[in-house]
Amino acid sequence: MNASASLAENAAPATPLPALSALAGQAGNVPLTRVSLAYVEPRFKLYLRFGEPARTLRLDRWRRCAVFLPRAMFCRVRWQANDYGTIRWQLMVMQAATPLDAMQRIPGVQPGARLLLHTEGDANVRAVLERIDAIEALGIAPIDVSPAYWRTLGNRLAARSPLPDYTAERHAAWLAGKALP
Repeated sequence: MNASASLAENAAPATPLPALSALAGQAGNVPLTRVSLAYVEPRFKLYLRFGEPARTLRLDRWRRCAVFLPRAMFCRVRWQANDYGTIRWQLMVMQAATPLDAMQRIPGVQPGARLLLHTEGDANVRAVLERIDAIEALGIAPIDVSPAYWRTLGNRLAARSPLPDYTAERHAAWLAGKALP
């Protein structure tokens, strides 16, 4: 699990210059998606597992806000504990919506997003994190994965069916279909 790597990545105050120019050019035309992130050391972590925010705003010592351009894909993980151990694991893979898209209202995501995968529980979240690690091991960025794969993964988890692997062939087919007019 890359929780510490994700938190360190989100803690970086600097924003890449291309993202700032894209953000400046788009800010007046389209609504941006704002995602709340938080980190309170032994009790609560709300972090991005993957995704490339156009900007990350540091609100205070514990809270941040990641801003995404339309159609950007990202994964947010929520982990909560009490004195006796973990009490909640939640993972959501979402896509920032365009102004004409239907979107779902999700706590901590303003104004909302297209929910591609939602799972809760230790075993399900670990299974999805393993799939994300396997995708990265293939040299494919999880933000470039087909939205249909995330939906299929979520449906298979809900049905308790065997989980599909994301292969290089499946990715090539997705890219080829995306290139068609």
